[in-house]
Parts: sequence; structure tokens; C-alpha cells
Amino acid sequence: MREAGSLRFASNDGRMRIDRFLFFIRLAKSRTLAQSIIDEGHVRIDGKRIGKPSEEVRAGSVIALPLQGSVRVLRVLSLPARRGPASEARLHYKEISAPD
Repeated sequence: MREAGSLRFASNDGRMRIDRFLFFIRLAKSRTLAQSIIDEGHVRIDGKRIGKPSEEVRAGSVIALPLQGSVRVLRVLSLPARRGPASEARLHYKEISAPD
């Protein structure tokens, strides 16, 4: 684990499972819920549809997923080392608008 400022980042080869990432950044209340969102088959990483919760994301990846009736498009800025408070979780991704 390395520190950058006051945040700790995972050093797992710069990769993290998508279900774990969604749970850590607080878009899913549990890892099981994140897995069920992925199992529905509507989640994309860098434009490629994924069907397994074990698919990996990296810093720079773009994730598109349906949440609460709308499509959220996120760019991964860094990989979190833990599920921290919401203010910390938001530092790990940037919301980008979906094309019209």
C-alpha cells in the first residue's frame, strides 16, 4: 500500500474487481448487490459489455452502468484501498455525462 497525500491507494498491479470497486466507491450498498447489477449484463467497461463480477478496472477505465433508472458513466481516477466515507469515495471517480 502506498500513500498519496492523505489517501491510501491499493497497489494490486493497478487493477481491481469491478464488484469490489462499485462497493468501495459506494455505488452499491453491498458487494453482493454490485454482483447482481453486473450479472444483469448492462454494465460496460471501456465500451465492452461485461457479465462477470471478476472483470477488472484500472485507473482511466470508463464504466457505464444503470442505477436508479438512469445510466451513470464514470471515469476511474484511482483505485480505493477501502470503503471509506462518501467524501473519500468520490475522489476515486469522475462522473462524465452520457452522450445524448
